[in-house]
Amino acid sequence: MPEDSPSIVTLLDDSVALIRFNIPAQRNSLSLATLHNLQSALSELIVVDEIKTIILTGTADVFASGADLRELSQLDRVAALEFSQLGQRLFQTIADAKQLTIAAINGYCMGGGLDLALACKIRVASPNAIFAHPGVRLGIITGWGGTQRLPRIIGRTRAMELMLTGRSLGSEAALSIGLVTRVEDPILACALAISHGSPSQVTLNR
Repeated sequence: MPEDSPSIVTLLDDSVALIRFNIPAQRNSLSLATLHNLQSALSELIVVDEIKTIILTGTADVFASGADLRELSQLDRVAALEFSQLGQRLFQTIADAKQLTIAAINGYCMGGGLDLALACKIRVASPNAIFAHPGVRLGIITGWGGTQRLPRIIGRTRAMELMLTGRSLGSEAALSIGLVTRVEDPILACALAISHGSPSQVTLNR
């Protein structure tokens, strides 16, 4: 049963919910509108006992590319703080969800998009996935929990190196350091297999 919004599409099938970022022309940026759409979708899904797994994925060659920098540059100090706190609350909601949350990373996973993936309980990646926290190149730092979650997952030294250099990792490198647990294609089928549900793959791939 599809539910469309300007920036995400939510599909439900039995015990599995799929949230797909759906603005490839904007590289699936996590704008204020997208965060509110995600918040709305999650608030409805996490209270449904029948839903056991929530999968987040992207479109085309992008999982999520983080905050919209053009939008970010227009925020004043107060609005920027509110934007940061919104992302923090939202990603903590993902981390605290009673459901199994899986990031099915189909491509570029950058900045705030990586923060979102880190909030999920499991991360799996397609062979062409790319990971980075490139904010250092712009003189900014990620503000949605990545500075805390990344060291817990891959260790402090590796996390510091990635954040201070902004360098990118391919999927196999991400697998080798424990950032993801599997590299497979198609990635959505991998996430569905992990969920142990019985969804129709045809339905969820619409």
